[in-house]
Amino acid sequence: MSDLEIKNKVAGSGLINFDLSQLIPKGKRIGIDLKDFLFEGLILKEKDFREKVNAMNADEYEGAYVYIYNSADAIVPLWAYFLITAKLTEYTKKIVFGNREDLEVLLMHNAIETYDFSELINQRVLVKGCSDESIPENAYIELVEQLKPLVKSLMFGEACSNVPIFKN
Repeated sequence: MSDLEIKNKVAGSGLINFDLSQLIPKGKRIGIDLKDFLFEGLILKEKDFREKVNAMNADEYEGAYVYIYNSADAIVPLWAYFLITAKLTEYTKKIVFGNREDLEVLLMHNAIETYDFSELINQRVLVKGCSDESIPENAYIELVEQLKPLVKSLMFGEACSNVPIFKN
């Protein structure tokens, strides 16, 4: 009986695994519904609105990523968003208008734009296909835009089952 050597073909393939979820900014996400600041959830009365904004405990938003949205069927002037943003901006990491998904898209955009991809230059890169984290689809599009001019080849999926995307 001969000695069989077990080889890890994935490790010897020269593939660099890239997990996009590692770029997701850490921190709590908080939504602010403008409906809660409206009179009877329908009408913006400036005096009441200002009082509610002033009564907000800004410490609750310390280090958070905040998204401001309006679930009411009410027209809200732009200055209302200004007031809330001015109240919280020194406490938060980021404030956006929109829903949670809009926030996540923007955060991933910023993370991809500022990430140093130099370690991937002229490498064979495999973008991890499965993640426990929710990643906006747009992040994958932006990642390909960043990697195309840099990497030797790009694949998507897992080492045992991947889809070739391109080769330079």
